[in-house]
Amino acid sequence: MNQPKAESEKPLQRGPLQGVRVLELAHIMAGPVCGLMLADLGADVIKVEKMPGGDDTRRMIPPKVGEESAAFMMMNRNKRGIAVNLKQEQGKEILRKLVAETDVLIENYRHDTMKKLGLGYEELKQINPGLVYCEISGFGRSGPFMEQGGFDLIAQGMSGLMSITGEEPGRSPVKVGAPLTDITAGILGALGAVSALLQRNASGQGQKVDTSLFEAGIVHTYWQSAICMATGVSPGPMGSAHPLNAPYQTFQTRDGWINVGAANQRNWERLLEAMGIPEMARDPRFHDNHGRMSNLKELEMELNQVFRKQTTTEWLECLKDAGIPAGPMLNIAEMHHHPQTQAREMVTEVEHPHEGKVETIGLPIKLSETPGGVHRPSPLFGEHTREVLMEHGYDENSIRALENEKNVFCHSE
Repeated sequence: MNQPKAESEKPLQRGPLQGVRVLELAHIMAGPVCGLMLADLGADVIKVEKMPGGDDTRRMIPPKVGEESAAFMMMNRNKRGIAVNLKQEQGKEILRKLVAETDVLIENYRHDTMKKLGLGYEELKQINPGLVYCEISGFGRSGPFMEQGGFDLIAQGMSGLMSITGEEPGRSPVKVGAPLTDITAGILGALGAVSALLQRNASGQGQKVDTSLFEAGIVHTYWQSAICMATGVSPGPMGSAHPLNAPYQTFQTRDGWINVGAANQRNWERLLEAMGIPEMARDPRFHDNHGRMSNLKELEMELNQVFRKQTTTEWLECLKDAGIPAGPMLNIAEMHHHPQTQAREMVTEVEHPHEGKVETIGLPIKLSETPGGVHRPSPLFGEHTREVLMEHGYDENSIRALENEKNVFCHSE
């Protein structure tokens, strides 16, 4: 159903998922990332928050933007939000009514939580056989760990990621700085949901989509798993270096750091010419990639001696002219203001009803005809409860009664 555009919304750029209706019963990150991706691509995502309190991310402060959690605002833009008490029968009945007209349901609760509420896939597909039911959990809905909750840190450790992250073997374990498995699991969930929708177009039947943080971590080990499967040896951490090609890593300059990707023989020879050390190509230790990988520490030491003679900016210009892939080390604020970030609209603004203009990360997929994008701020707690219930046949009196009985919460200014 088309809704009048609120003052806080940008003009909507039609996305490829326009008309797809999504219910998000998810919290913190993996499930909300899934909903965020679908919303950015045009789906009408209704976030169903628990009562009382809502998504736990609302309490992840500091930092705040005004009185709102910055983390919640980032993960839940483009969504409408309702607050429903699913522990009460009338709250469950509301969800069932919404499910009857829903294409995709996302949930990332612990094992059997939804089933115990009478809202599992087997129950809900009786109401809507075309429902795509997307479950994102710590370890998946099968196997010996299916009942265990999971967090990004645990998934990074068990997926092997932490064993290959850091400077060198023997040092304290290091996790990837970003919550990689949470974010990747959300993206995989969105991919699975869209795939299931395509299949539904052919069959008329929905299905369950099941992915996890554990599996999301495993898929980031493609190179290292290939090495282990071929040799029987588990690779260890290598800092910024590549497990298969060299030089492909970070080097120290006179005033900072530079990333250089001269990962094939032609780029290696070009790099040496650009650095003014073409004779290094004749060194038997570094003549080919096998030699460079076998003598990686010596290679790093030799190249660092030269890179330290000039600034990062000077080297970037030099390597650009030579056609060598290279880039600077940016911090988060520098990345936000970089001209390439701005050109790709990866930092954008939305108008929040309480906090005014708020920056957020943009959509990383560019579609030429149906671009989608960020057009709505994150919802206030219960902001759209009344609106959504009225779309599904509830009148003012029944909504007021539901609110009085604490089945729902409706935000009011």
